[in-house]
Order: sequence, then structure tokens, then C-alpha cells
Amino acid sequence: MTATRVRIAAVSYLNTIPFIYGIEHAGKLHADLLLSPPAGCAEVFARGEADIALIPVGALPALAGDSKIVTNYCLGAQGGVRSVVLASNTPLKDIRNLYLDSHSRTSVLLTRYLAVKKWDIAPDWKELTDYTLLDNPAEGDAFLLIGDKVFPREGQFRYWYDLSDEWKELTRLPFVFAVWVAREGVAPEVLDALEESLTWGLERTWEAIVEYGYDNLPYAYDYLTVNMDYLFDAQKRKALGKFWNDGLKTTLRINPG
Repeated sequence: MTATRVRIAAVSYLNTIPFIYGIEHAGKLHADLLLSPPAGCAEVFARGEADIALIPVGALPALAGDSKIVTNYCLGAQGGVRSVVLASNTPLKDIRNLYLDSHSRTSVLLTRYLAVKKWDIAPDWKELTDYTLLDNPAEGDAFLLIGDKVFPREGQFRYWYDLSDEWKELTRLPFVFAVWVAREGVAPEVLDALEESLTWGLERTWEAIVEYGYDNLPYAYDYLTVNMDYLFDAQKRKALGKFWNDGLKTTLRINPG
């Protein structure tokens, strides 16, 4: 096994801690970890500051041709993912302003796709930069929320739509939020070590929860073992193809607002 260090960009959310635990503790992978929200991982990789990254699938088409999907793992869900939601006190048909959490381009694209294909709504699209809006939402406002910030707000809004559930209801497919991508030239033994590290970490999910201080959160274990589905299997590859070939084309036709 080579001792060459690789730079790995990963998501800084609860859903990634089994991967991070494996990378940091499995022992065979010599890596420097760069942690950020999903959009940041894509930016770091695009700038050439990482050799391997957990990339949101909405950012994949923009990557250079010398990149490839690697490992049999992803961030995915078979049904409700719980941490990617549309929240509002207004019914879908009456939403006028939809504020988009820009930390994940994939979730933004998925929201736009569902607006056209499932919900039949055409709100004014706005970027969510002021999170205090969530504390006193105006009539007609809705919010795309992603990541760890979702959990404390469960039960706060009258209407709560899990985007992975909405996708599953529409397509009968699971959803893939992010996949591992490497640059051409990353040594095969490094990719083998990454695969082993991810497997090792997923097998020790509870240890990861304790290691990173999430053991005080009653939902953490169920979220990682029930809501999240990490295997990049044939159904998820099919779902990724549908999102690329149908979802992205649909969203590109929408005025970005």
C-alpha cells in the first residue's frame, strides 16, 4: 500500500460520519480530510484542491472529464431521508415564495423538478440567506432546508414534505444525493483503501456517533441506519440516470429567478 497522502473532501453533516470515521480510523488510507457543506465539496474538487470528493450529484455534469465515480457507496435513501425537506405553513398550491437553502445544488434541483413534475407550482424562487425568516414565516412562504439544521425544526411547520419521499412517490425509485468521485491518476490501491475504509466505518456506525459527539441526539442512530442508505446499487444507479436525463433537463428550462 502506498504511503502517499491523498486529499479527500467530504460533507460536514451527520449523514457522513460513518464515512469520516472509517477514513480517519481504518488505518490503511493516508488522507487529509477537508470538510464542508455539499456545495463546498464540489467547489473544492473543481478547484483541484482535493483528489477524491463526496460530490452532490447535481454538480457531476459540470466536472472535468478526468473525473470518475468510485466506490460502491453513496449518500442515498430508499424513502424518506428526513434531512432534505420543504417546510411551510401554507399548502403547496398557495406557495408564493420558495426560499432555497443553497448548501446543496442537488436538493435545489430536486425541488425545482418536483415543482414542475409533481406539485404543479411556479413560485418565486429565492435564495435562503437569512435563516431568521424561519422563525416568523410570512403567509405564502416555503423553505427548502437540508442537513443537520432540519432536525431542530421538525414539528415547527404545518406542512412538511420529505423530498426523497416525494421523488420515490413520483418515480418509484430511491434517490442519490452524493457519490464518491476521484480524479484520473489516483492509484488503484488508494481507491481500494478508500472502499475498505468506508465499509469499516459503516460497520461501526454507533462508534462514529459517539466519537463525533452525536450520542446525545436520540434520532442519530435511526437516521443513519434507517433513513440513510449508503449502498450505490443498481436501483440507485438507475435513479441517478433518471435524475440526470430527466430532472436536470427539466430544471434547466426553468427561469432561475
